[in-house]
Amino acid sequence: MIIDNLEYNTEREHLIIPEYGRHMQKMINYAKTIEVKEERNKVAKAIISVMGNMQPHLRDVPDFQHKLWDQLFIMSNFELDVDSPYEKPTKELFEERPEPLKYPQNFPKYRFYGNNIKIMIDVANTWEEGDLKEALTFTIANHMKKCFLNWNKDTVEDAVIYNHLYELSEGKINLKGSKEELSDATSLMRSKSKFSSNKKGHHKKNSNRQRKRH
Repeated sequence: MIIDNLEYNTEREHLIIPEYGRHMQKMINYAKTIEVKEERNKVAKAIISVMGNMQPHLRDVPDFQHKLWDQLFIMSNFELDVDSPYEKPTKELFEERPEPLKYPQNFPKYRFYGNNIKIMIDVANTWEEGDLKEALTFTIANHMKKCFLNWNKDTVEDAVIYNHLYELSEGKINLKGSKEELSDATSLMRSKSKFSSNKKGHHKKNSNRQRKRH
């Protein structure tokens, strides 16, 4: 009976790259059985051509052909002995575990400043002493003050910001004795309030427009 010849996917060979389908996997398996290398090379090139036609959206990707040949060797379980125009990948290379990603430094005591502040401070530390560096450090300090006020709506003394900046810069930026004052809380938060009021006005106009339509 026909039913007796049915083959379940669970009983079939595992597809290494399912996107290419089972027929492509069978073609590669057949190529591995060809004894004459010249014939294997011809079949391998034909397989690469078919694989390329199945992935037209990748044609503009750099090293498109290189990717196809790598996939060919991967699908053959690195057992296909053919001449490749590129360096052959090894099984060990693909089984290597990637190095852990370096996550941004976190400062649990001062999370409200965000990680970008630390990056800005590190950049400032690389600058030569002068007016430009001084302007940058006060810009950073003002931004820190704004971040602080976003987190805590109460006012904050400049001395607190200077102490935090000194600590985050590992003592390399010291504004503690500076007589120059940072921007006041009202001016720092004004731009935010203006933006918020504009958004409310925008919604109000839209709602009025909708009422007119009805």
